[in-house]
Amino acid sequence: MRSWILILAGLAGIEAAAAPAPIRVVVAQDGSGDYPTVQNAVDHAFDRVLAPTTARLIIEIRPGIYHERVRVPHDRPRVTFLGQDAQSTVITFGMGAKDVGGTFFSATVDIDADEFEAQNITFENSYGTGTQAVAISVHSDRAVFRNCRFVGMQDTLYAASGRQYYVDSYVAGHVDFVFGNAAAVFDHCEIRSRGPGYVAAVSRTMPEGPQGFVFTHCRLTADPGVHDVFLGRPWRNYSRVVYLECSMGDHIRPEGWNNWNKEATEKTAWFAEYASTGPGGAAAARVKWARQLTASEARQFRPEVFLRGSDRWNPAEAR
Repeated sequence: MRSWILILAGLAGIEAAAAPAPIRVVVAQDGSGDYPTVQNAVDHAFDRVLAPTTARLIIEIRPGIYHERVRVPHDRPRVTFLGQDAQSTVITFGMGAKDVGGTFFSATVDIDADEFEAQNITFENSYGTGTQAVAISVHSDRAVFRNCRFVGMQDTLYAASGRQYYVDSYVAGHVDFVFGNAAAVFDHCEIRSRGPGYVAAVSRTMPEGPQGFVFTHCRLTADPGVHDVFLGRPWRNYSRVVYLECSMGDHIRPEGWNNWNKEATEKTAWFAEYASTGPGGAAAARVKWARQLTASEARQFRPEVFLRGSDRWNPAEAR
């Protein structure tokens, strides 16, 4: 028995050694923290570390309006942005695609590293209408966002690649304001339309690809007077978007889905709902080429299934 105890203790020690204590720094505009800007913290928090480390970097961001563009580079995995309250902790900039040479250069925040996390932060592009203007671009596998706000108009949230989990969050825009080629789940989020347009646009290019967007137990709301909103349209031929048990306001068009003026995509896009409710959730008038799922079919889109991957990640444990 004693030998087994020693073995288990040794394994626990190995596990502990593989997970070093996080590095913690504070960003505050008033000079009371370690850094005055978020980008300063990303760039220099590891300067004080004497040896290479796999530790998570937790950047506590004190309340304030941070007018800056931020990039977390590929070689900075396991970074956390931690705020106290999303309403009062805002990273914002106003850059439009037509001014910088394209949508993918307009982001206020670029996340290029895996295992990024954020909590209680607002990510905003304040440009307004007239062109694409990205609030956040996320190229990150096993990314988690909790109690965050994503605010823009066209192309607000670029869920670009990897597996991503958004929980108890708020996303606002009007045209393709959740877009990209990630496998992403939005769990108990508010999806707010600020004008007529389209909620989701997925660029999945192959029928067997794991990518797609799943909205589960979300509320689809709109600013006063806003109507003519589609649930999604196919940015690429094999676009996949699924709504599970979502409440939909009357701003959602009865037909639900749009083919982006490409009739051929009606045979390749995979758009589906399960148990939609509210005035915009009626199944009867939906386009014939979209799907109404059974309870059994819907289970494959639960976060712990859809985002599992070969490493058996269960993002729902993050709640």
